[in-house]
Amino acid sequence: MDRFSGENFTILGFSCNQFGLQAPEKNHETLDVLRCVRPGGGFTPNFPMFSKIEVNGLNEEPLYSFLKESLPSVNPVIGDIKKLYWSPIKVNDIRWNFEKFLITADGLPFKRYDPSLPFEEVERDVAALL
Repeated sequence: MDRFSGENFTILGFSCNQFGLQAPEKNHETLDVLRCVRPGGGFTPNFPMFSKIEVNGLNEEPLYSFLKESLPSVNPVIGDIKKLYWSPIKVNDIRWNFEKFLITADGLPFKRYDPSLPFEEVERDVAALL
């Protein structure tokens, strides 16, 4: 957000507890967790944070159903199913925290990013779209 402030760009943050049960907090506690625990150090997001959602399984949010259908998974490894808290597990599911989707200004899904991808690649794509 800092790099692209003033541009036609924003980040939308969605908390999810389906990956290793790492986000057990209630919605009203999310900003305090970000500020004090993970990442901590007084971090306050300068982008909208939404209520906790499910991104996979029977109760996944329709937005994520659409994104996953539009942009198949870029990671062939599903991971340790003992740390995944949804059912059924599907090939295009979100694999872990911080998977990202880039959407054009027209609302079209553009690219999907694995969490291990260097963030500079996401920044390059954002810059190219702007």
